[in-house]
Formats: sequence, structure tokens, C-alpha cells
Amino acid sequence: MIIPVILCGGSGTRLWPLSRKSYPKQLLALTGEQTLLQQTVGRLQGLVDVGAPVVICNEEHRFLVAEQLREVTDAGCTIILEPVGRNTCPAVAVAAVHGLTVSDEALLLVLPADHLIDEPAVFLEAVQAATLVAAKKKLVAFGIKPTSPETGYGYIKAGEVCDGGAGYDIDCFVEKPDHKTATAYVDSGDYLWNSGMFLFQARTFIAELSALNPEMLDAATLSYENSKQDLDFLRLEHDSFARCPDDSIDYAVMEKTRNGVVIPVDPGWNDIGSWSALWEVGRQDEDGNVIRGDVIGHGTKNSFIHAESRLVATAGLDQHIVVETADAVLVAAKDRIQYVKELVNILKAQGRSETNLHRRVFRPWGSYEGVSFGDRFQVKLITVNPGSILSLQMHHHRAEHWVVVSGTARITRGDDVFMLSENESTYIPLGVTHRLENPGVIPLELIEVQSGSYLGEDDIVRFEDNYGRAEES
Repeated sequence: MIIPVILCGGSGTRLWPLSRKSYPKQLLALTGEQTLLQQTVGRLQGLVDVGAPVVICNEEHRFLVAEQLREVTDAGCTIILEPVGRNTCPAVAVAAVHGLTVSDEALLLVLPADHLIDEPAVFLEAVQAATLVAAKKKLVAFGIKPTSPETGYGYIKAGEVCDGGAGYDIDCFVEKPDHKTATAYVDSGDYLWNSGMFLFQARTFIAELSALNPEMLDAATLSYENSKQDLDFLRLEHDSFARCPDDSIDYAVMEKTRNGVVIPVDPGWNDIGSWSALWEVGRQDEDGNVIRGDVIGHGTKNSFIHAESRLVATAGLDQHIVVETADAVLVAAKDRIQYVKELVNILKAQGRSETNLHRRVFRPWGSYEGVSFGDRFQVKLITVNPGSILSLQMHHHRAEHWVVVSGTARITRGDDVFMLSENESTYIPLGVTHRLENPGVIPLELIEVQSGSYLGEDDIVRFEDNYGRAEES
């Protein structure tokens, strides 16, 4: 049985300001109507003898991941929550231990959640070929046939044809090269891009990791064995997982094993690692521009222009990236787009919230969006999904005024429970226990005006919560 293992961590800083810590690129619809995570799940259709996917993500993204999966599959995905980030190898180790609880012969198909594949049928054909190789206790990497001397990818050098002829023994992995070296790699015909996608038996991977990094395997196994079920999620035990060395599957296993095989494949793959990559895969107009949103580009060529919340007008640009969101604008030369990651690091060092949050912040019950703020006040637009309910909570430092814009609200305020309809309002004094619920069948929208000495999101004491957050507070 093939068990897809979808790695859904990562922050995608190279695609700032759209991709942010609280809403990274794998959860965004960058190349179509579905998000990259949803596309990853969708391309599994057609696999033979496939089990329910295992999706590994961090706790912050758990409700977003669960909702996006619910929209595209009813396969009963297992969502495993990492308490801390430890790169890809500990995550795969946990997935391998879990896989053996499903089937003694489990095959793990490891897939990053944030890649684009234009021809999934070509990829699935390579996966089926890889199952025969993996049955011989080989660790299979999928190598992408290079189309240009890319310096942003790692490479795999193919060696001799492996037993059975479905791939090549791995000669070596090489780091991201400079342009001259990358050109030599492509010209030689011996090198493939390292896609970060793998297939192997769970038992084979565990045996290799036991020999190469037993400390990691022991910590990952203990964390899984002491995990706890929380709603739809499996929470790994924190302390054990935190002891895992921070290492990728490439460094920890694939570069050291003698049982590595690479299978070449050309499925129209792109890791969407930069804005220039999105320009490459986007639909370009007659001037070579990829335009999204309300954009007027006069004399603009070969550029990517994204407008999210207002008109963006450009004049005389060539080879540029312009990305506008409600709270940030990025302007960059397309051949200097690698500076975006450095820019995000500068913003982090300055303590800027724009690296973490969008103006609209998603929650398991809906979302809220900042409208205005000052020293002692803040205005938000709150949207509550039909049938959803916020936690029973209290604030030490702020009072709140609620005005219903559309829908119906059931309000708990102290000992009182009452309904509000459109254009009706209520006041929640500082220190009073309260709760908000949407009992209707349409979204509830309300304006919340906060006032007080401190307006941070951490001024919430939760007493009851349908989403398991009462203990967190």
C-alpha cells in the first residue's frame, strides 16, 4: 500500500508579501482556484492501492490545513502536528513509524505540499515504476530532467543503471551551483534537479535511519508513541520531538545511503520558489506580463504585477515584480528576486508584524480583518462561519463594542444570552466573560471596536473552546 506523506510545513518567505508565517505559500491559491496543498492531494487520484494521506504540519496551521483538505477529499487524512520545526527528516521518520501501524508493507510517497506539477499522469507513471524499485529495499528519489541551468535547485548525479532498469544508482547529491557549474551539469546529461519527492518502504527507511542517525529515529519514535489525539489531529509529544536533530532527509539519509536510486521524470515540475518562478508558469500577455487583479501597465513588459486590494498602475517597467496586498507592497527587479528572503529577515529584525500576519487573519471559526487602529483603539471586521462559535473568553485590558452588519449573532455576556440582528449592537465591558456564535445559515459579519490600555491578541483568557484552545491560553 502506498501512503502519501505530504510535508506541509515551511514559511515560503521568498513569496512575501503574499506568503507569510501564518499563511504560507502551500495554503495559497497561486496557480489556479485550488491551493498548492489541495493540488498536491488532487494529483494522487489515479494511484493504485493508495491509502489515506498523512499530512504533517505545525500547530499554527492546523485548522487551515484541515479545512482545505475537507474541501477536496473525504479520504480521512491523518493530520500530524509538529510541536516544533525540525526540518523534513524527523517528519518523515514519524510518518514511517505511523505507516507501519497501517501496513507492514507500507510504501511512503513523500511529497512537499508547495510544488506545481502540470502533468500529474506523467508523475504517477513514474511513481508506479518506483514501487517496483522500492520493493527491492531501495530509497527512490524523483529527479527532474533539467530544462535550463538553474542555480536555485540542488542536483542529483545519476550513476549506473540500477537493477531492473527503472532508474539509476545515485552517484551523489550536489548543492545549489553557480551558473557556470549548473550549465556544465545540464550539458553533461548526467544531472537531474532534486525535486524533494521520494518513495520507499517504511521499513527500509527506518532501517537506514537507524544506521545513520539512531538519535533522530529514537526521538521521533518516542514522540509518536506518546502522541495524543486532539479533535482531528495527532499531536506529537513535544519534548521528544524537540530532541530530534534539525536535518533534511537529503542530508540525513539520501546523501549517505548506499541504496539510493533516482528515477528521471519530466512532469512539468516547478517548486514555485520565487516570484520569477510564478511569472514563468503564469499566463503571459502579448507584452510578456503576468497580470493579476486591478492593474494598468503602461509601457510595462516582461513583469509580474499582482494587485490584491487596490488599483496598481505601472509605467515603463521591464523585468520587474510588483506585489500589492492590503498592508504591504513589494517592488523588485526580477533578476534580484533572491533579495526578498533577505528583506523578510530585515523586517523580522525590526519586529514587523507584516512578516507573520496578513491584515485578514483566519481562525477555525472564520476570520477577522483589521480596519483601523490607534494608541488605545482598534477596529476589526469579524466574519463567523454558519454554525461556528468562538471560545468563552475574557479580556483583562480591553472592552469591546459589537455592531452586527449582516447575519444573526447569539451573544453570551456574563449570565445573559441574547440575539442580535443587522444594525443592532452590544457592549462587552472589560473583564466580563463573553462568547459569540453564528446560529444562522449565512456568514455573520460584525464590526468590533476594541478600546483599552492593551489590545494584543494574547490578552485572551479562554474558559471553554470547541477547538481545543482553552488549555493553550
